[in-house]
Amino acid sequence: MKGRILGTVLAAAVLALAGLGPSDGAAQRGLDIAIKDVEPFPYVAISHTGPYSEIGLVIQELVGAMEAQGLLVRIRGPMVGVYYDAPGETRPEDLSWELGFIVEAQTTSRPPLMLKSWDHRTVAAALFVGPYDEAGAAIAKIMGWLTARGYEPDGPVLERYLDQEPSAVAPDKLRTEIWIPCSKR
Repeated sequence: MKGRILGTVLAAAVLALAGLGPSDGAAQRGLDIAIKDVEPFPYVAISHTGPYSEIGLVIQELVGAMEAQGLLVRIRGPMVGVYYDAPGETRPEDLSWELGFIVEAQTTSRPPLMLKSWDHRTVAAALFVGPYDEAGAAIAKIMGWLTARGYEPDGPVLERYLDQEPSAVAPDKLRTEIWIPCSKR
């Protein structure tokens, strides 16, 4: 099971975070954005500071630690990425982010894993369909949409990688749900 999860996740995540900056392709894609209320959920994650190019190493560490702690059977949702900094405003070596998996509520973990909870209830949400490296432009578009409607970001960006086997999906069909916590100004 570890080999399948690691291979699938590694292929997806290397592409997912390889280029979070804007690109012309994503800017031209339609994006349906809505404010929605979401339920809190637990996730097990590895926290990391550094460039997104290190994602492969972080995924290997995440899956290896989850396997060593018997947590692969506790996965209850997709892999998530939580991003605390804007790539254009933060040096790559200073970017703070984490990768993890949604898990069942009664999960416990030991270092290097952290049991975390997504507690942001109100988010601007959009389903981005396309290459992972174009998600940065979608995030920029959501940020602009928020500002134009009198909202402001109120937490880190969360990406939910929805395809179970991204290596079997054409890049232009990959699905990433983007959540940006927000509050009315």
